[in-house]
Amino acid sequence: MEVEVADDVTWSRETVPKVLKIVSTRLPQRDLISLLLVSPWLNATLISHPSLWLLIDFREMNDAGNRLIAALSLRRYRHVKQINLEFAQDIEDKHLQIIKNKCLDSLQDLEVLNLNSCQKISDKGVEDITSACTNLKVFSIYWNVRVTDTGITHLVKNCKYIIDLNISGCKKLSDKSLQLVAQTYPELEVLNLTRCVKLTDFGLQQILNSCSSLQSLNLYALSSFTDEAYKRISLLAHLKFLDLCGAQNLSDEGLSCKARCNGLLSLSLTWCVRVTDVGVIAIAESCTSLEYLRKIQNCSLFGIVGVTDACLDSLSRTCSNTITTLDVNGCIGIKRRSRDELLKLFPKLRCFKVHS
Repeated sequence: MEVEVADDVTWSRETVPKVLKIVSTRLPQRDLISLLLVSPWLNATLISHPSLWLLIDFREMNDAGNRLIAALSLRRYRHVKQINLEFAQDIEDKHLQIIKNKCLDSLQDLEVLNLNSCQKISDKGVEDITSACTNLKVFSIYWNVRVTDTGITHLVKNCKYIIDLNISGCKKLSDKSLQLVAQTYPELEVLNLTRCVKLTDFGLQQILNSCSSLQSLNLYALSSFTDEAYKRISLLAHLKFLDLCGAQNLSDEGLSCKARCNGLLSLSLTWCVRVTDVGVIAIAESCTSLEYLRKIQNCSLFGIVGVTDACLDSLSRTCSNTITTLDVNGCIGIKRRSRDELLKLFPKLRCFKVHS
């Protein structure tokens, strides 16, 4: 009987906590918080593992501002590393000001802050939150039409270690913002400039000249750039992902310069209407010696009417065993567009449509 009791105690005190720790790391944060309410013992067990409380996730939640203030006042979030407020409701400048004044200690280890689509946040909110999170590495503020160059000025002043920056859809940002980013973040690895419509060649060139560590560059839906800037993308020796969707001014000459990006894995040329076989074949042929095209996994030529079967033949000779995604929908010059015909050229294809 005593042995059984001892075994039960061992099971409760040692085995169950270990199992809970393993299982809990795989649970969404909301489920984890629900477990805290099951019993005092379970609450204490979960709270005793700091690694479970490195994330605050209020994505798409209502009253997110007050929830965040309450969460950051709890001891278990004292070393939080990631806060996700993407599409959260009711998060405003006033909440970020309170957090700066009352929750500063809880933000010293924060590395990732997602404010995507938090459209009530202005330059003042950016100033307050970035001054409290000086160790940020990842900052995302997608689809915010209130933030201006002033907000980016606050960001670069307060946060010196950013390596991943998403400012897509921030339509009020100008070349000044890119100049500030280029000057402050030479080690930047990921940059998303989707639909930042006020940008020009000058701003992009600042980035390309200074941020040589870039691995991902998203220039989706930016039609104002010209070959003068596009050619400088060749300076990015570590580039793996490049989205040029809608680059209406990109010519074959500008495209051929991308051959020097010898680590490229994903390339989108969707709606690059000036590109022809000449540009695509130039990349394929020049990369035979560089061997980088053999690494490409994803390629979109969607909507380009100037390419023909000849460019697919050229691509097939160099990367037939690596391409898993290829979109040639809308390429009326390509006649062999059926699933079976594409699989003969690229046997590892799994996705035939990137854009709907």
